[in-house]
Amino acid sequence: MDLEDLYRLLRNGHVQAQGIFDTVPDPLLVLDQHLCVQSASRAFLAAFKVARDETIGQHLYELGNRQWDIPELRHLLEDVIPKSTAVVDYEVEHDFPALGQRTMLVSAHRLFHPDNNSRTLLLSIVDATKRREREAEKDLLVGELRHRMKNLLGLVQAIARQTSVQGRSGEEYRDAFLGQFNALVQAHEVAFSEDDETGLKELVERTLEPYASHPASVLIEAGPIVPLVAGQVMSLSLILHELATNAVKYGALSVPSGQVRVRWDAEEASARCLRLVWQETGGPPVATPNSLGFGTKLIEFAARHELGGEVELNYTSAGLEVEIVAPLGSVS
Repeated sequence: MDLEDLYRLLRNGHVQAQGIFDTVPDPLLVLDQHLCVQSASRAFLAAFKVARDETIGQHLYELGNRQWDIPELRHLLEDVIPKSTAVVDYEVEHDFPALGQRTMLVSAHRLFHPDNNSRTLLLSIVDATKRREREAEKDLLVGELRHRMKNLLGLVQAIARQTSVQGRSGEEYRDAFLGQFNALVQAHEVAFSEDDETGLKELVERTLEPYASHPASVLIEAGPIVPLVAGQVMSLSLILHELATNAVKYGALSVPSGQVRVRWDAEEASARCLRLVWQETGGPPVATPNSLGFGTKLIEFAARHELGGEVELNYTSAGLEVEIVAPLGSVS
């Protein structure tokens, strides 16, 4: 083999090695013992928007306007690597000039050498930003689901325990329990529909529709558009269901001439608040009860503890009037 053949052989080997190097989809760098770049893959040049001639031969920390001069990476290359042969998926967070804030997983391996004394490093870089974001979103959703399921099961248990059995047959107890349970079902259908948000108008209409014996019995006055989040939808649905059930049994909806009016405003104070009013007229005379029933306790609990607001029940000569004031925003 003459010198030309040897040169051709070495050149072909180099081209093949570079081809393999450039085929790897993740950015790769080969660094010498002084952390200067001996070779850079096409994926690295494309990902970090640098040219080959401004990369090869340069110190790693000098690349791309010193975008790789990162304390975490310095610790990896100067303190960790000398004491080990490889480091895998070392997480580095940095604001890169051309990319923005990124989470990179950096792996460093000493290149194999027959005498096992190589000080050349192969550096591979994986952009794990989207992966980390998806993992964080998944953890958040799982935590929210666990939280909501715990609250939902606790509420069902409370409804079952506190639904009165005194003076009721088994069938009457079942109907009372299933009525409140159905409110939860309806609320979840609205809360977890395909829409990102549910409007208050839609919620009021869907909840009260079964209770309107004729068109004039339930009047929903036009109000401002008020989007609700899932927790608010469930709480308001329970409140409206309880009020409507009481109206059908004892209040305005128990007689043909009775009427329920629902109206709301979005008031501006120190923070934007929802003010919802339930007003009954034309029904039997009402009086302030001597003790709070479960329905009233449920309304007060939902308004104060779940919505973070206040509720006021007034038993006027014209009929029951309920006013709920709650902040507009996310609730747990």
